[in-house]
Parts: sequence; C-alpha cells; structure tokens
Amino acid sequence: MDHKLDLLQPALVAALGDKIVALVRDRGELTLTVRADQYLAIARTLRDDATLAFEQLIDLCGLDYSSYKDGASPLAEGPRYCVVSHLLSVRHNWRLRLKAFCPEDDLPLVDSLTGVWSAAEWFEREAFDMCGIVFDGHADLRRILTDYGFIGHPLRKDFPVSGHVEMRYDPEQQRVIYQPVTIEPREITPRIIREENYGGLQ
Repeated sequence: MDHKLDLLQPALVAALGDKIVALVRDRGELTLTVRADQYLAIARTLRDDATLAFEQLIDLCGLDYSSYKDGASPLAEGPRYCVVSHLLSVRHNWRLRLKAFCPEDDLPLVDSLTGVWSAAEWFEREAFDMCGIVFDGHADLRRILTDYGFIGHPLRKDFPVSGHVEMRYDPEQQRVIYQPVTIEPREITPRIIREENYGGLQ
C-alpha cells in the first residue's frame, strides 16, 4: 500500500496545490484537510481529475472535537465540528480521508456533497441528526435515526448519556408517551480489588 501512497500523495499536491490545509500520512493512510469554503470544489476535483479519480464516497460522518479542549491536542484551539469523508478510487485502487472543519461552532455548516456523490445523501442526514451539522444544498436534510420531535444531537460530547427524555407505553392513555428521564445520573468508578498474596508477592 505504501507504493500507492507514494503515487497518490504527489498527485494530490499537484492537483490541489495551496488549497491543501494539511496532508498527513500516518499508519498507511492519507488524510487531506481542506477549508470549508473550498470543500465542495475540492471534492469535484478529487472525483473528476483523472490522476485522482475518486469515483466513490464510502462513508461520511461528523465529529465533535470539544473534548480536545484540555490542551493535550493541537486541535484544542480549533473549531469544534468536523466533517470526515472516506473516498475510494476503483480505477487506481487507493483511498483518501477528506476532512473539513465547520468554521462556526454555533451553526456548524458545510456544503453538501450530494451533487458530487449521490451516496452522501443518507450519510449527511445521519451527520445532521447525530451531530447537528448542517449541509448547505442538501435537498432533504431531516433526521434519519432519531424520532420525530427529538431534541438534541446524540453524538455531541455534551449530550447526556441517558438522554433528556424516555418513552413508555401508558395503559391509561393507550399510547406511547414521552417523559423526563427517570434514571439518576451517576459516575461509574472502577473497583480495584487487592487480594492478599496476589501473584505470590509478600
């Protein structure tokens, strides 16, 4: 695979030039980071340039980097939300990870890739539903995994593990109802058991 990356990396630099924010080669994979305002145009180039020929979008997801704010990562001071796409070139048999950070945390927004790869339609709906990332130009951007009227985005780091509401069947009303969560939030602390003479040590 390293031979493929030796060909792909310079091909990306030649095709995109200074539009590349970062191009990282790690663990036998290439990750290309681009600006959000160039995300759509670069996606078209990745598909249409014969030296690259990424004909297929394999996956797309949203990421919340808010937990990186502890200062342990270079991403700590950057934008909170990122869209990550995984691309495949069948012609050249190589793969690429494409990343674009949403410029605003209050309204995370990037262009939709549905006009470039039709497979993006449901993936973008999932990223919208789970992370709250809005895809400009998506023809049918609505929730796909959560229920109608669901409040919040479950894959955001500040979303509570137990959620905000729970549903149950009410026999008096003879229908399913929503109510506030009755689970008490608690910290889970692992137990440490120390046995005498563990491992034959005195």
